Amino acid sequence: MTSTADEVAAWWATSVSRIEPGVIEYRGRPIQELIGAITLPELIYLMLRGSMPPAGHAALLEAAMVSGADHGPHAPSIAIARMTATCGVGLNSAIANGVNTLGDVHGGAGQQCLELLDDIVSGADPASVVATVRYFPGFGHRFHPVDPRREPMLRLIRQAVDDGVIPGRHLAAALAVEEILGPRVPMNVDCLTAIIYGELGFAAPLARGIFALSRSIGILAHAWEETQQGRRIKGPIPPSILPEYRG
Repeated sequence: MTSTADEVAAWWATSVSRIEPGVIEYRGRPIQELIGAITLPELIYLMLRGSMPPAGHAALLEAAMVSGADHGPHAPSIAIARMTATCGVGLNSAIANGVNTLGDVHGGAGQQCLELLDDIVSGADPASVVATVRYFPGFGHRFHPVDPRREPMLRLIRQAVDDGVIPGRHLAAALAVEEILGPRVPMNVDCLTAIIYGELGFAAPLARGIFALSRSIGILAHAWEETQQGRRIKGPIPPSILPEYRG
């Protein structure tokens, strides 16, 4: 008969970490061997995948995370964090509120794009996949005519393909979609990061999760800056401007 203690231990069983008195292990690796020996992208890969990344993979993961860290206070995730920071609830709440805005519309395009690219990589016809959606997530940008992150990220991805670091199937799928959509709807950062996550073998839902980790860096920086300005209860518009009344 299983004891209560054994039942509880099994209930919370995990392969991610082992924490016991005097013991801290991540995926079976003692923390003493990791501190100072691996980078944060390598740690993220290890924690999510259970093994250290192959050569070149951590650099691509890092590039993807750097590219999405911030997009200014007109991004809802940043604006909400800055307003939260003036309400006396602490930086942790500001970060949580900012990250909690990352849904299907704001922050979900990378996951959605990767799901569609995965379909193409699995054999679906690119034109047929494009025809099934109203708009293809990861292409075009509401703010930038051409996303300034496009060219440097494409160079990194293409170089990784040339070097044999990644196979290039998701890159080929994205380029096929871009050709169908035409030059007025180029890839944006959501597609470029989706390519990287797909090439590295991450499941599509992790594209949103990793983006949330990335964007939390910008959220923290903005929230901290806001706290240094001494403003209290910052609203979405200055007090001198009143919302239009339509009653």
